[in-house]
Amino acid sequence: MAQPDSKKIFFENLSGAGKAIAVLTSGGDAQGMNAAVRAVVRMGLYVGAKVYFIHEGYQGMVDGGDNIKEASWESVSSMLQVGGTVIGSARCKEFRTHEGRLKAANNLVQYGITNLCVIGGDGSLTGANLFREEWSGLLAELVEQGLIETDAIQKYSALHIVGMVGSIDNDFCGTDMTIGTDSALHRIIEVVDAIMTTAQSHQRTFVLEVMGRHCGYLALVSALACGADWVLIPEMPPEDGWEDKMCQKLSATRSRGTRLNIIIVAEGAIDRHGKPITSSIVKELVVKCLGFDTRVTILGHVQRGGTPSAFDRILASRMGVEAVLALLETTANTPACVVSLCGNQSVRLPLMECVQMTQEVQKAMDEKRFEEAVKLRGRSFENNLKTYKLLAHRKPESELPTSNFNVAVLNVGAPAAGMNAAVRSAVRVGISEGHKMFAVSDGFEGFYKGQIKEIKWADVGGWTGQGGSLLGTKRTLPAKHVDKIAEQMRKHNINALLIVGGFEAFESLLQLYEARATYEEFCIPMCMLPATISNNVPGTDLSIGADTALNAIVETCDRIKQSASGTKRRVFIIETMGGYCGYLASVGGLAAGADAAYIYEEPFDIKDLQANVEHLTEKMKTSIQRGLVLRNENCNENYTTDFIYQLYSEEGKGVFDSRKNVLGHMQQGGAPSPFDRNFGTKISAKAMQWVTKKLVETFRQGRVFANTEDSCCLLGMRRRALVFQPVVQLKDETDFVHRIPKEQWWLKLRPLMKILAKYKTSYDVSDSGQLEHVVRNRPKESDASVAM
Repeated sequence: MAQPDSKKIFFENLSGAGKAIAVLTSGGDAQGMNAAVRAVVRMGLYVGAKVYFIHEGYQGMVDGGDNIKEASWESVSSMLQVGGTVIGSARCKEFRTHEGRLKAANNLVQYGITNLCVIGGDGSLTGANLFREEWSGLLAELVEQGLIETDAIQKYSALHIVGMVGSIDNDFCGTDMTIGTDSALHRIIEVVDAIMTTAQSHQRTFVLEVMGRHCGYLALVSALACGADWVLIPEMPPEDGWEDKMCQKLSATRSRGTRLNIIIVAEGAIDRHGKPITSSIVKELVVKCLGFDTRVTILGHVQRGGTPSAFDRILASRMGVEAVLALLETTANTPACVVSLCGNQSVRLPLMECVQMTQEVQKAMDEKRFEEAVKLRGRSFENNLKTYKLLAHRKPESELPTSNFNVAVLNVGAPAAGMNAAVRSAVRVGISEGHKMFAVSDGFEGFYKGQIKEIKWADVGGWTGQGGSLLGTKRTLPAKHVDKIAEQMRKHNINALLIVGGFEAFESLLQLYEARATYEEFCIPMCMLPATISNNVPGTDLSIGADTALNAIVETCDRIKQSASGTKRRVFIIETMGGYCGYLASVGGLAAGADAAYIYEEPFDIKDLQANVEHLTEKMKTSIQRGLVLRNENCNENYTTDFIYQLYSEEGKGVFDSRKNVLGHMQQGGAPSPFDRNFGTKISAKAMQWVTKKLVETFRQGRVFANTEDSCCLLGMRRRALVFQPVVQLKDETDFVHRIPKEQWWLKLRPLMKILAKYKTSYDVSDSGQLEHVVRNRPKESDASVAM
């Protein structure tokens, strides 16, 4: 489906023949490192290179021997879902010395390794760059000592290095998300959600300490994701007198009927004078000032453990493949680079520029230039902080602007996890902007029936962690009831509309736009936020709810695959939701390590099915015991899940047996993932600010009148940016029959899944990262970070 490109490469043209690539993990471990190792190994083997594991990080490189082993395709099977790093990681003092690096160089030359893929933090990557700079000198020394032949200097003249950042702290500048951060947030949010139930029972205050000695990302984002009352981070210490302000805030929250308080403290939190603020200090303060029953929970290494999230598996797989491509394209003059993510796009950045920027943040913090430190962390971090302040701290009524505008918010379509976080954010930002907020129950069905009531700040407390739709949602479109809806808008004097929903919400907004010609009530600013597990809305790369559904699919696939461990060879056929959109099947397949994923967008026939069966049969004859095949529910009306199951059962006789599983509505349920909570919260806040701007622009002669295309928009994430797009302009991009966009970015990930499943295929690198420079402030809109 992706358009051909001059830079599209094929297996035959993309050659790593004669090259040796080594992969190592260094420093602290992070969930998703194994997915990155697996992707490097399989992509390296795919292009014909030799690939080596270096066990125990730089220590293994210095010690050599059995620590350096050649990798095979099978050696990385069943490691995608494993946390930590199976090849081991160690901090190595010896590598910091010249003698240690000399030993490491000797060990690499013995195996002909001149391409290194380093997965670690800034310390590990800085060490790799120094090693690269010294390389030719180290080889000369080895020749002098008689340890290597003279021709080795020419043969192994340059050491090429590509880094991937594996760090749960997300403390590396230049990348929106580091490998492991999303999984660490999952661990934190699981604990917070569990603690909230016990805190509510006993009317307790909980102080949670999370990791982040020098970076408050985990604390800040988890505070945003759970609606914490207070957060303390090293980049932005509280103003003097914060103790009284915090206690006043906690007391005010309790006085409004809330039964619990959550305070999140980063382990490196400090005050304005550099004095540490520990979780025990915060507890003593709350007990002394307020007398609240208070408990401390220190999460510690729980945050590093557990299985990687779907996001981390996809990120690490994409980055691993990108790292191999970068190594193949590198020359002696190419600087060492880091492959990372900006918005939804792969980028390559000069390693030392990123390291220097990261060190600048610490320097700014040491010199108490805290505002600058926040800016240096990047727009994503800055945006998170602004959004948290906006939602957590309610201004007194006297300080609020009075706009006299009424804004209605409603959910339309099927429920999606994260909808409630979006509604909470809209309500609170709207109130902060001086609007009166109205909640509409049961979508447009509730709208025409008059189920509209004012919603206050406290009404949406605790909504971020709730799944489904607390407002209620229906698939009813407005066209048939447009007169009654107009009447209700007149009655409640609605001046703007925010719709949170899926494809039905998009169709609804188009119908309301068309109704403007007849009813002036719809000549108001209207905005839609995409929220659907299917991720089938035009104008956006991602939708609220899709990440939670992906995690449900991946967790279930892990369990299903594990159910076959120790038994005979088995293939599982799993049906996913998504309507005609193959996003869940394809991206879920990539994250779960599927062998095939059948979707509507990529037509297939009986020959393709036969080829897949034969491919699995070949794999099953090796040490691989389990196969996984995903099928989108509407991929083909004749090749049903039953048909595919029966075909695999029959054709695999004597080699493997088959089982089928329809995942159904479990993909729609459950608590929203940290990603969906934050994505929903941030885009909703941005949408409300847009609504305010449009209301001010279109208010003339005592009323709001907006009838231009750009006053009826969808807010979506496109590559690197959050963009407001007139819905009318998105009509041409939409296949209304199958309810999908005509072009979908994730189709470019499908060859990646096939490559990692050992299929020969073409891989489109037109989207692969080009070497860029680190910029202090990216274009204004690019706080889109897919990351949070």
